[in-house]
Amino acid sequence: MNEPVPDDLNAAEPVSLSDSDEGLESVTFNIRHDLQKRLDIYLRDRLSTHSRSMLQKLIKSGTVLVNGRPAKVSTLLRSGDCVELKVPPAVQREIVPENIPLDILYEDEDFIAINKPTNLIVHPARGHWTGTMTNALVYHAQQTAGTLSVGSDPWRPGIIHRLDRNTTGLILVAKTDEAHWRLAGQFERRSIRKTYLAVVHGSPPLDSDLIDAPLGVHPTMREKYTVREDIGRTAQTVYQVKERFKRFTLLELFPKTGRTHQLRVHLSHIGFPIVGDVIYGGRAISRRDITASVQDSTEALISRQALHAWRLQFVHPSKFNRMTLEAPIPDDISEFVTILRQFDR
Repeated sequence: MNEPVPDDLNAAEPVSLSDSDEGLESVTFNIRHDLQKRLDIYLRDRLSTHSRSMLQKLIKSGTVLVNGRPAKVSTLLRSGDCVELKVPPAVQREIVPENIPLDILYEDEDFIAINKPTNLIVHPARGHWTGTMTNALVYHAQQTAGTLSVGSDPWRPGIIHRLDRNTTGLILVAKTDEAHWRLAGQFERRSIRKTYLAVVHGSPPLDSDLIDAPLGVHPTMREKYTVREDIGRTAQTVYQVKERFKRFTLLELFPKTGRTHQLRVHLSHIGFPIVGDVIYGGRAISRRDITASVQDSTEALISRQALHAWRLQFVHPSKFNRMTLEAPIPDDISEFVTILRQFDR
């Protein structure tokens, strides 16, 4: 799914960061929106150079304060909360410029539009300090005497929103700080119209519908998300059938919110998981699965979730004209749909 920078990454900013007498760094976050996010997960997202287990130990030790009082790992953060803690200094690293090819769809003095391929992480994080799209962007900026916006995180220069590692498609990258906050503001206000394409198992009964189901972290598997009526955050996705087949459907998706894994979880929730999305109920499909011919290959036609960020419609950050950009449909999805048209009618 096109996953924009989560609201919480724009919802608070560190108002102090200084060395204490004990050699620790004092960090304070003022929460500006009602996040309904656990404290440990929030800190993991904000302090990406520190491990979640280390942050949990700090919380359990009673040294992480919310509104001046020791907090629990499960404390839910809300608008107006103040989070204070001291952490060991992170190992200082620099983003390594890497000559990784970028499929640039558009570029001017304000921003770059990238067609992200599959199996590419957007920015450095724990365990992935190199080989990311950001490493490639830093190299591109050096080679073209260009710039990237600073943003609120040194590990994410220029990054306004994100896509999952194995989701392909359109990403906007800011080159100036002004372009960054103008574009990020459009995401936050939900005035950017985002269109995705997905191939799903089965056939939804309606040609178009709204999926309105709150999402939160899975209660036992922290890398997954699920519908959570108890502590979930509002999440809305509109789908529209683009083409029906016998056992599969090609959908256009219009996310109204930008929760992590939103499109994948929502489609799984209504019983039509994305092809290849084994985490959320989809299956890898081979040519033989479609044709039923023993002579055809059993190798998966798509080795990842069949999800593509296809189109973005937004206002240019300095020229203020309305823009529409599209990322070409990747070969794996295009070829899969072609085979469905031949054999799954």
